[in-house]
Amino acid sequence: MAVKLRLQRFGSNKKPYYRVVASESSHPRDGRFLEILGTYDPLHEAVNVNAEKVLKWLDNGAQPTDTVKSLLRKYNVLKK
Repeated sequence: MAVKLRLQRFGSNKKPYYRVVASESSHPRDGRFLEILGTYDPLHEAVNVNAEKVLKWLDNGAQPTDTVKSLLRKYNVLKK
């Protein structure tokens, strides 16, 4: 199974709030996850991620989704 770094949606209608999680690619978006890596609040444009955990998962072969990859680049977690 492939591990993905992706967003898990929380919040109410028109007030989204996301967790950045490591999850199996076969699991549903809001389903089981392996580890919580951080949070993303698009309304306040705030990203709080644990860079050490993210880099550990990337070194172990996890693939970030396009959205997570752009967030990590934008907030200087990834330098690539």
